[in-house]
Amino acid sequence: MGNTWRRRLLATLAAATVMVGSASLLAAAEPTTHGAGRPGGTGDRDRALAAFERIRERQADAWFRQDGDAFAATFTADADVVTFNGDHLRTREGIATGMQYYFDSYIEPTRLHTVDEHVRFAGPNLAVIVRTSCQLVPSEPTCRQDSLSRNTNVMVKRHSRWAQESFQNTRVVELP
Repeated sequence: MGNTWRRRLLATLAAATVMVGSASLLAAAEPTTHGAGRPGGTGDRDRALAAFERIRERQADAWFRQDGDAFAATFTADADVVTFNGDHLRTREGIATGMQYYFDSYIEPTRLHTVDEHVRFAGPNLAVIVRTSCQLVPSEPTCRQDSLSRNTNVMVKRHSRWAQESFQNTRVVELP
């Protein structure tokens, strides 16, 4: 097994672990960090959190502009995205193509709004973010009905830069 395969397996396992416990993670309204693998010091942690915020902003901007290429640019070249309906988009190119199809066919122009998030460092170069968000229709201050979703982002640091390795999006739906 190669190192790339091992890293992706560890990232997937980390994401699955977070998804199982995501209900308890939502208690934190502000970004938080914990775990033995956090970056070296407060400065490293703060730089990582700032990088995550920039990536989130770039992704949200691409979503609003409905630009599949810009959306995919926030991911590593070999990234995975699992969409709200279970589609599995593979590689940055596949993410760009798939997201453009969704933008052109299904997604109305909306802004993404973060409700809360929890950041956990699983190592100095690996972080898992569980984020709850919704869509805002332009000029409306409240979440669009039925748009609340919870997503898990696996972030990796390669060559001194953070990027998304994996993204799992799940709609929040009340049980009957």
